[in-house]
Amino acid sequence: MTDNMPEVLGRPAELMLVEDNYGDILLTQEAFKTCKIANRLQIARDGEEALKMLRKEPPYGGQVTPDLILLDLNLPRKDGREVLAEIKGTRELATIPVVILTGSRAELDVVRSYELNANCYIAKPIDFKQLQNVVNSIQEFWFSVVLLPSQRSREPAA
Repeated sequence: MTDNMPEVLGRPAELMLVEDNYGDILLTQEAFKTCKIANRLQIARDGEEALKMLRKEPPYGGQVTPDLILLDLNLPRKDGREVLAEIKGTRELATIPVVILTGSRAELDVVRSYELNANCYIAKPIDFKQLQNVVNSIQEFWFSVVLLPSQRSREPAA
């Protein structure tokens, strides 16, 4: 992680990685460490944990809402398709961009993800250098090009 903060956010980017494969988690964390933009990467190991974190249910009451979610499709307890449907079906969460980052290249998974309002679909790269390129592209696009809603706009109305 570097000290360059996304200009739009004025703070480190808050990212959530929803991934059950420990090796993929380590590789993704390492790829994000090499990015030019300061970020904090929260990890959820399954779909149920991700939704609890997003809803700030115990023990995640102090959890920060992510600016971007990287979501694997094949997860234990609640798969990524179910998680995506719940995120996009919840008013306070629906505006969080969800990037599907999965090993599946199946056309059915791609189509279904977009039907559930995924913001983009990326097949996991095979080697670390390609993963670094993907992570840099994600960071550049989502935190330098795109305008994201503020954290405040995601808070429930009083």
